Amino acid sequence: MARRIEVRAPSRIDLAGGWTDVPTYCSKKSGEVVNIAINQYVRSEMLIDDDRKLSVSYSTDMPTGSGLGTSGAMNVGFITTIMGASQDSINTAEIAYQFEALLGNKGGRQDQWASALGGINHLTFTNESVSYETITPSKEFCEWLEDHLLLFNSHITHVSGDLHKSVWQRFESGDKEITSGLDMIRDAGLLMAKGIKTESKDDVIDAMNLNSAGVDTLGRELHQPFREELTRLTEQNKVSAWKAMGAGGGGVVGLIISSADYTNEVIEQFTNKEWTNIPWKIDFDGVTRQEVNL
Repeated sequence: MARRIEVRAPSRIDLAGGWTDVPTYCSKKSGEVVNIAINQYVRSEMLIDDDRKLSVSYSTDMPTGSGLGTSGAMNVGFITTIMGASQDSINTAEIAYQFEALLGNKGGRQDQWASALGGINHLTFTNESVSYETITPSKEFCEWLEDHLLLFNSHITHVSGDLHKSVWQRFESGDKEITSGLDMIRDAGLLMAKGIKTESKDDVIDAMNLNSAGVDTLGRELHQPFREELTRLTEQNKVSAWKAMGAGGGGVVGLIISSADYTNEVIEQFTNKEWTNIPWKIDFDGVTRQEVNL
């Protein structure tokens, strides 16, 4: 009997801590990341005809290189498609990570775990192991995040592996500035986890600002595409915090507006720069798989 297998894998928002999930860092001290799976998806469809011949197709809501973990979500979707529903989320995430590493991307593990698990997670990385805590704030706090954290795609693409390379070379050589920046990002991850658990908006804002300061310590060029516009909005008290959603150097930027009253104004300003606003909601399901007999 012919069958169709449909898989949907969410991408993610890196709220704080990204960079510290890379084994080069978390082999020395724990990496601490807080991320949110969102309704920007990678979708795959595999058709198996009556003769058991296969055809597979993929589509993505966001391009790879956007900074939303699209590549990781694509590999989670791929593994779920070919290995079936018997794999649990953790195995799927680890296999997807190892597959991506074989392809030459030596980044961290947070993207695959976010896509496989769904929801809001505090991930702790120690050497090659991962532990996680799913955080479940109130509906009202989730709505505050969705209403006040705006995403914009600058359409400036990057390859995270390229951006990581020079930072990790300096870290491994004992560069104190790079180590300090990474430690700031780690501390931001811990503060973000605390802020979401206690529903402290001030902690969430402080954590994002601390994360951005850490990234600037790694290299100011990582935030350069966003800096001029967002510094001005911050000085006008319209934006409370902002950060690149991936390794930086382009892709998607996330910003927390100080009031929802500024939403339309900020969207219009960045639309005039030909940046695209990305509406989003939290995805609580993680990767899903549906099989239909034809």
